[in-house]
Amino acid sequence: MNMTPKEIVAYLDAYVIGQNAAKKAIALALRTRYRRMQLSPELQEEIMPKNILMIGSTGVGKTEISRRLARMMGLPFIKVEASKYTEVGFVGRDVESMVRDLVMTSIAIVREEEQEASREAIENYVIEKIVDKLLPPLPPLSGEAKKEEYAASRARMRERVLKGDMDDKRITIVAPKNGMEFNDTNMPPEMAKMQESFSKMFTTLGKQESSKEVSVKEARELLKSEATDSLLDIDAIRAKALERAEQGGIIFLDEIDKIAVSSRSEGRNDPSKEGVQRDLLPIVEGSAVTTKYGVIKTDHILFIAAGAFHVSKPSDLIPELQGRFPLRVELESLDEEALYKILTETKSSLLRQYKALLGAEGVTLEFEDDAIRAISALSHQANEKTEDIGARRLHTVIEKVLEEISFHADESAGTTVTVTADMVHERLDCVIEDEDLSRYIL
Repeated sequence: MNMTPKEIVAYLDAYVIGQNAAKKAIALALRTRYRRMQLSPELQEEIMPKNILMIGSTGVGKTEISRRLARMMGLPFIKVEASKYTEVGFVGRDVESMVRDLVMTSIAIVREEEQEASREAIENYVIEKIVDKLLPPLPPLSGEAKKEEYAASRARMRERVLKGDMDDKRITIVAPKNGMEFNDTNMPPEMAKMQESFSKMFTTLGKQESSKEVSVKEARELLKSEATDSLLDIDAIRAKALERAEQGGIIFLDEIDKIAVSSRSEGRNDPSKEGVQRDLLPIVEGSAVTTKYGVIKTDHILFIAAGAFHVSKPSDLIPELQGRFPLRVELESLDEEALYKILTETKSSLLRQYKALLGAEGVTLEFEDDAIRAISALSHQANEKTEDIGARRLHTVIEKVLEEISFHADESAGTTVTVTADMVHERLDCVIEDEDLSRYIL
């Protein structure tokens, strides 16, 4: 997490084109977290995160900026849509469920990290279990010579298992039946705990150990779960995950404009929309949320809200909620040059993805620079004529261009297919020119 704002922005430049203001705001928010952790505990409690409101059309990179940073830093991150929550008393998801979702994500991240840190111990546990099956144990009263010979045989067998020489050998392992785990984060914690208790009780009552014959290769995978449960401290993982969610969690609240009631709207006093905003207030400002793994405080969770605000505007949110998002960032719409850079300069760009996909069929796909320019120009034109969906338009346009090539890929194995500007215009010009048609196809 010890990255300077410049390093964070440089990392984001590889995935998101432009939007420097938004990148700087997020980079500073994360750097502030690092600075806060260097202070005394008393002062840490006083410093609250500066939540961010991103304003921009769909497909300009709002979610991608946040998701990439969270993944890079190993921070728990969830993206939720504000429009799926409803006020208490209405049918829908409870706003507290977003915090429970964050805790579940944090537990998954910490568990994976602990598994990676204990990978050698887990591997040793699995190998020893398999060797036990391949070499029956010595009788209790065996002599020293037999014990030495047996130890040498185990060492040789262990080496063979590690090398994969025994992968096809069949062995019988004992596999306990696992009970169902309930992870409904929209369920009240008390009910979730009760349901989990019933699940454990029925699992214990009906617990059976079934023997199954599998290959050594399959056994190595099946026994990993048993090794993980035996070697890792689950309670410590949960405690660490709760702390990480509290101190480093990021909740991306998308479509916040959908719960804003425009002053031009007849439904100004829509109780569902304004009720959701009021329910969000204590979560964003800081409160204690009960989860089945413990209580989590939301005081230091970073909230990033985003919306297009085409119909409504930020000032249509209730004043209290506006005050919870002090940092405002406006993202620019993508022009033709930005779309071209997205296709050519980003890691794992769409063009690289399509090349890899068709490469699986033995087809070498190439794009002339003029063709890429044409795709960018036509995507920008489609965004201007119909709804502006930003970079997502590239998915539709490229899929349309490559439709026939992809359909007949199995017949073109071993060949090179080059996409030219003429091919792009042939496939798309008639659609772009007909505005009614482009609304349905692009």
